[in-house]
Amino acid sequence: MVRRMLRAVAFATGMLLIAGVAAFARQDFHETEDFSKSAEWFPRIHKPYVARTIPKPELTDSFDLARLVSDGKIRLSLDHLKNAVRENNLDFLSMEIDAKSVATDLLRVKGGGAPRGGAGIQIPSSLFAGAIGAGVGGGGGLGGFSAGGVTGGARQVTGFSRGSYDPTLALGFSVSQNTSPLNSIVVAGVPEVTTKSVAFQTRYSQAFPTGSSLSVAFNNMRQRSTQRALLYNPSIVSQLSISVTQQLLSGFGLAIGRRFDTVAGIEQDIMKEIMRQRGNITFAEAETAYWDLAAARESVKVAEESLEVAGRFLADTRQREEFGTMSGLDVATAESEVAARERDLVTARTTLQMREVDLKNIISRNFSSPSGLFPIEPADALPAPVVDDIPELRDALNEAMKNRPEIRLAETTMLTQDLAVKYTRDLLRPSLLVFANFNSSGLYGNRTMEDIHGNPVMLPGGFEQAFRQVRSWNYPDYSVGFTFSINLRNRAAEADHHRSRMERQQMETTMERTKNSIALEVQRALIGLVQSGARVEAADQAARLSAMTLEAEEGRYNEGMSIPYDVIRRRRDLLSAQFAAIQAKADYAKALVEMRRATGRDY
Repeated sequence: MVRRMLRAVAFATGMLLIAGVAAFARQDFHETEDFSKSAEWFPRIHKPYVARTIPKPELTDSFDLARLVSDGKIRLSLDHLKNAVRENNLDFLSMEIDAKSVATDLLRVKGGGAPRGGAGIQIPSSLFAGAIGAGVGGGGGLGGFSAGGVTGGARQVTGFSRGSYDPTLALGFSVSQNTSPLNSIVVAGVPEVTTKSVAFQTRYSQAFPTGSSLSVAFNNMRQRSTQRALLYNPSIVSQLSISVTQQLLSGFGLAIGRRFDTVAGIEQDIMKEIMRQRGNITFAEAETAYWDLAAARESVKVAEESLEVAGRFLADTRQREEFGTMSGLDVATAESEVAARERDLVTARTTLQMREVDLKNIISRNFSSPSGLFPIEPADALPAPVVDDIPELRDALNEAMKNRPEIRLAETTMLTQDLAVKYTRDLLRPSLLVFANFNSSGLYGNRTMEDIHGNPVMLPGGFEQAFRQVRSWNYPDYSVGFTFSINLRNRAAEADHHRSRMERQQMETTMERTKNSIALEVQRALIGLVQSGARVEAADQAARLSAMTLEAEEGRYNEGMSIPYDVIRRRRDLLSAQFAAIQAKADYAKALVEMRRATGRDY
């Protein structure tokens, strides 16, 4: 019989080794990226025990900017900018990884584990009965097993929950030998007893969201003893145990058992709003950098034109000096103007290069890509003020309260806190566990008897006969009962419930503060938009008047009624007015971006 059990154990071990080898030999390296679902375990049962392949992040640009190159420049429009940010920006790649990480909680809670949160997602600590990361259900170990005593007797039976939502199968095998001295030979017939035993245990356990649990165990033991007067020696003991438990007060119902499933679902909604928030901020930063680049390029054009005009004026002044109509001081003044305009051009080109670097950092994952060698030329011009761009304050506030991710995020997070309040209220109740145990045992083995001539005859027996007794429930054992537990002061549970409700009130206060902050942002954005539009009109008017003044001054200069310094001063005024007009348009464009962000419009 021992050989049979050893062969069975060796066969089971061999099958596990074969499955393990097959796991590595047949591992699929093209797993789906949906980590909210478990790997298909049938027919390849090794799948849940093999690490799935996680694709490495793609650190090269998905949106190739090089295809936009024309005449040695990247012609970048606003539509191209949005696509490049969405596909190439590292913040979006990070958000995708965060979303996949949070999605694993959907898989974790299906097995009874607690969600871990992450990526800015806060899970109320009061949802956890123990430490963070603990799940539901109790242990699923094998427990103890003995061959029984010499006599039967009454006993008290208790029940407790076993297992998690993922079924657990436990196997145990042991070989032992024990020699014990005895103080009496009445029972054993000898002063010392040596017992050799081989045991094989199996247990299946699982918990359910309703507060129920099921445990099925089938245990076998073979014993050989030096005791005399044993009915079977060696003997085979088999036992089948079925245990069912159900919570009736605290821990009862699907609402409590599936609280983590609900939390994991809410997590996904929270993650969507976080991605919206971070995405809108990134898009706003990208568009702001785009308009800064457009303004810098316009400033370079103005600086180049100003330098060209200053150069022509210097040449004209030198020519007039040769004719004696201008002095050396006038030539020095014109040369100083050329130097100043060269300085302005260097500053404008440096600013342009810095703005290009800033924008490329947003729309590209790798500076060493081929597209990084080309300069960027914005294809869209700086926008001019339009009356329809300025909304009514009430409409802007309503739009912001409807669309801003922060409000949706607060509302969704509050749903999680509502679950915490409900769960802590459940913990105020005492614990009442009802249970039912059903056991069936079998005992058989080799039995020695005397024939009619007084000669000893061995009647063989073993596992088949013991299992038949178990299957036929020849020796049943039934028990039902309940376990009631109540905390006489219940102070910890009471404090947790009070705290969860206070945290709910704190969230309501935080939401109102968030709404006030959003309203303030909208009003500031609207004021900034109105003022920037007015500045554009004023700056354009100033530039036109400066151009007219310069034209009049140049006419007087050509007629000999003005000096070079007055012309240069008028040109400096015009240059300052042109730079101010460009900056005003850039500020207006960025005010539109801020208005879009403040009202929560998606890109």
